[in-house]
Amino acid sequence: MLPNRRDSAASIMVSSMVWARLVPAISAAIGLTAIGALVVHFGADAVIRSLLAIGWGGFAAICFIHLALIAVMGIAWWALVPGAPAWVFIWGRLTRDAGSEVLPLSQMGGCVLGARAVTLAGVPGVVAAASTIVDLTLEFFAKLSYAALGLGLLVHLRSELHIGLPIGIGVAVAGLIAIAFVVVQRHGFNLFDRFARALGRGWADRTAAGAASVHAGIAHIYRRKAGLWVGFLLHLACWVASALEVWIALRLAGRALDFAAVLVIESLLYAIRTLAFVIPNAVGVQEGAYIMLGGAFGLTPEMALALSLLKRARDLAIGLPALGAWQAIEGGRLWRRLARRSVALPVVKAARTWGEDRG
Repeated sequence: MLPNRRDSAASIMVSSMVWARLVPAISAAIGLTAIGALVVHFGADAVIRSLLAIGWGGFAAICFIHLALIAVMGIAWWALVPGAPAWVFIWGRLTRDAGSEVLPLSQMGGCVLGARAVTLAGVPGVVAAASTIVDLTLEFFAKLSYAALGLGLLVHLRSELHIGLPIGIGVAVAGLIAIAFVVVQRHGFNLFDRFARALGRGWADRTAAGAASVHAGIAHIYRRKAGLWVGFLLHLACWVASALEVWIALRLAGRALDFAAVLVIESLLYAIRTLAFVIPNAVGVQEGAYIMLGGAFGLTPEMALALSLLKRARDLAIGLPALGAWQAIEGGRLWRRLARRSVALPVVKAARTWGEDRG
C-alpha cells in the first residue's frame, strides 16, 4: 500500500530535522580541526606571543566595548517595540549573542534563545517572534551596508587586490536574498498556509493560527517607519564601531593599522561570516578570513589568528555568564511549575476521595 500524503510529509520533516542537526555538528568539527591546523602551521608559540602582546588590558577593553555595542543593539531591537522596557531587549540581545557565539548552534538557534529570554521577561510570544524577525532583517541590511562600505574602502586602498570581486558578488547575492526575505515577510503567509495544510488539517490549524499572529505582528512593526529607521541606523553604527575593538587591540600589541584598514578587514570578515551562516560560530571560517584579509594590509598570520582567538575568548567571557543567568531563570521557572503541580495533586486527590466517601 502506498504511503499517504501525511506520512510522506512527516518522514520528510524528520529527515530534515536530522540533517539540520548533523550539518552544524559536522561543520563545527571540521572548523575546529582547521583552527588547530592553522595554529600548528603558523606556530603556537608565535600565536601565544601575539596574544600576550595585546595583554589583559586590551582584552578588558575589547570586552567593555563589545558589551556597550550589545546594549545599543538591544536598544535597536527595542525601537521596534517601544511600549516594553528597554532592558528586556538588551537582555534578550545578550542572550541571543551568547547562544550564537558560545553554544554549538546556528545563528537561528541563538535568535530562538533571545526571543525566549524576552518572552520570559513578560513580552508576549507573538511580539517577541515578530520583532526578532524584523530586527534580524534590519541587522542583515546593516551588515550589507557595512560590507559595501568595506568594499569601497578596499578598492580605494588596495585597488590591485582581486579578493574584492568574489566578496562583492557574494554581498550582491546576499542583498537579493535579503530583499526576497522582506517580500516573504510582507506577502508570503498565503504560501506558508497552503504548505501547512498539505501536512494535515489538525497540525495546520494550530501552526497556521500561530503563523498568522506572527505575520500580523510583523505587518504592524513594518508600519512604524520611525522604529525601522532607528533600528537600521543603530545597527549600522554598531557594526562600524565594532572595528574599534580590533583597532585598539592592534595598537596595544604594537601592530597599529589605520582605522580605515581595520574597518575593511572587519566589514569583509563579517560579510564572509554571514555567507557561512550554516557553520556554528563560523568556526574555522573566521580564522581563515582573518589570515586572508589581514595579510592584504601587512598583518602577520600569527597576529591574525591571535585576533580571532581573542574574539572567541571575549565571546566566552561575556556569553558564559549570560547563559548561566538565562539557565538559572529557566530552571527557577521550571522548579516553580513543578512545585505548584506537586501541591495541586494531593488537593485534587483528597477532593476525589471526599466525593467518593459521600457517594
